[in-house]
Amino acid sequence: MRAVLFILIIGVLVLLAGVATGFINIDQIRGAKAPEISATYNGIQAKGGHAPAFDVQTGSVEVGTKTANVTVPELKVVPPTNQAAQNVANAQ
Repeated sequence: MRAVLFILIIGVLVLLAGVATGFINIDQIRGAKAPEISATYNGIQAKGGHAPAFDVQTGSVEVGTKTANVTVPELKVVPPTNQAAQNVANAQ
């Protein structure tokens, strides 16, 4: 239960971040209209009404490759000499 709630919170935060940065643009193009309801002896009837409509535009992300020269540091391992090992043993 906690995992589902955590995932839901993360999803809402991602959506809010997308809207705040302009990556997601949501515009309502049609408002909601409640249906007309009438009650008779035969029951309840509903006519009309519609859900709101939204126009959602999202940004795009392009992924590609490019060639680059990168300098990599060189690592050298120098084992201790016998003299250094004896000094450490004597110090203990």
